[in-house]
Amino acid sequence: MKQRILWLASLLLVACSSNTTATPDAASTDTGADTDVAVAVTDPLSMPAVPTLKSDSFPSATTCKDCHAQQFAEWNGSRHAYAAKDPVWEVLVGLRQKAENGLQDRFCTQCHSILGVRSGEIKPDFKFADLSPTVMEGVTCAACHLSDSVARTHNAGLTFAADGKMRGNLADSQTTTAHGSVAGPHLAADNFCPSCHDVIEINGLPLERPYEEWLDSPGTTKQLCQDCHMAKYDGQAATGGPQRKGLHSHRFIGLDPPGAATGSDPTMQAIFAADRDQLLASAAKVTLGSGALAAGQTLDVTVNIENLIKGHSLPTGTTFLRQCWLEVVATDDAGKVLYETGTLDANGDLRDRWSDLKPYDDHDLVSLSSSLIDAQGNPTLFPWLAVEHKRGALRSGESRTWTFFVPVPADAKGSVHLTARLRLRSFPPFLFRFAGAAALIPTIVVYDLAKDATQVTLP
Repeated sequence: MKQRILWLASLLLVACSSNTTATPDAASTDTGADTDVAVAVTDPLSMPAVPTLKSDSFPSATTCKDCHAQQFAEWNGSRHAYAAKDPVWEVLVGLRQKAENGLQDRFCTQCHSILGVRSGEIKPDFKFADLSPTVMEGVTCAACHLSDSVARTHNAGLTFAADGKMRGNLADSQTTTAHGSVAGPHLAADNFCPSCHDVIEINGLPLERPYEEWLDSPGTTKQLCQDCHMAKYDGQAATGGPQRKGLHSHRFIGLDPPGAATGSDPTMQAIFAADRDQLLASAAKVTLGSGALAAGQTLDVTVNIENLIKGHSLPTGTTFLRQCWLEVVATDDAGKVLYETGTLDANGDLRDRWSDLKPYDDHDLVSLSSSLIDAQGNPTLFPWLAVEHKRGALRSGESRTWTFFVPVPADAKGSVHLTARLRLRSFPPFLFRFAGAAALIPTIVVYDLAKDATQVTLP
C-alpha cells in the first residue's frame, strides 16, 4: 500500500506542475490535449467568469416539502440530494484542488452544485464547510425545475429561467401561491439528463457518455433515461392538487446506494433498494458453455455476456471508477478449486494492477470497465491527468464471448462444477483506503447482475 501511495503522490506532484485549461465544450474524442495556462478554468455557460445567478436564485428543497412531500422524501434519499455531500466525491475534489492549485475547482462542481458555481459561491480554493446550505443541497429541486432549456448535452448544459417560475412535465401546470408554474417539455426530452450526466474533461477527453451511448443504441425500442430511472405512477403532483397520470418518481433509481449523507428514512431506502434490484436484474445475461471433459487435459469453458439494457452501455457512467467484471470458478466434486478468475484478494480488491496483496495476479481477468491513461502511458485514477480513455463496455444489445482453459488433474473423477457471475460495484475498496475513507468500505455493495452454473461429468 505504501508503495502505491507514493506512486500516486508522485502523479499529484506532476499534476501540480502542469495546470491544463481548454474549453470543456471541445468535441468528444478518445484523446485530449493539454494547454499550459495558469488561470482558473471558465466556461461561459457552466463556469462563468462573472456570476450569472444570484445566491438566492434557488429556493431550498425544504421549502418544497410542504406541498410536494412525496417528491421531497424521494429526492431526499437519492444521489441527487447529496451530490455535493458525498464524502468520497469530496475527497476526490480535494485531490484535484491540490493537484491543480485550485484552478479547476469548479469543474466537478459545475454539475454537482449548479447554483454554487454559477452564483460564484464556489470559487478557486473554496471549502465545503463555507458553502451555504442550499448550495450544499447539490442537485436540488430548482436545479431541474427552474431550468428552461438544454443548451448542450454535457457539462451542466442547462439554461435557467429569469422569471422564477417552476417548470414541470405537465401540459396544464398550475400556478399556486407558492410559485408560478409553466410547462417544461425539455424535462421529458432525451437530451435533458445528459446535460449533466455526460462529462467531457477540460482537455476534451470524454469521461462519462451515457447519452452518446444512447444515441449509439440500436433499434427503435430504446428507452429514455426517465423511463428507467424515474418510474411513472398515478397520483398528486402537489398536496390538494388534481389526480395525475404518469407522474415521475424522484428516487432516481440507479446503481449507487442512497442516503449516505442525507439519512433518508428506512422505508424510502427499502423502496429504493427494491427498485434498484429490479432494474439491475434486467441488465445482462450470462451463459456458460464447455467442451468435452477428459482427465489430465484442459477443459475449454466459454462465457457469453449479453447487454440487455435498451439505452446505454454496460457499464455506464464513471466506468473508470466503477468496476464491472466476470468471475468464473471451477471446482471438483469435493469443492477444491481447479480454476478461478475474477475472485477478490483478502482486501476485497480485484487481483489486478491496483491490488496491494496480489497485483497482476489474475491473468485472465475480464473487466468491462474502462481505464484512464496519462501522458506517460501509465494508468491513472485521476481524470485531470488522463489523455486517453480505454473502454471495455458492451454496447446496448451487444453480446461477447470469452474462452477460459481449466486444467483438469490426471486423477480427476466425477464432475467439474462451473459457475460464472457478472459483478458490479460503484467503487473499489483500494480507492477508499487511498482517499482516507476506509471507514466507508463496508458500504460498498457488490451486485451480481447475472449468473449461470453447470457441471461437466467425466465419461
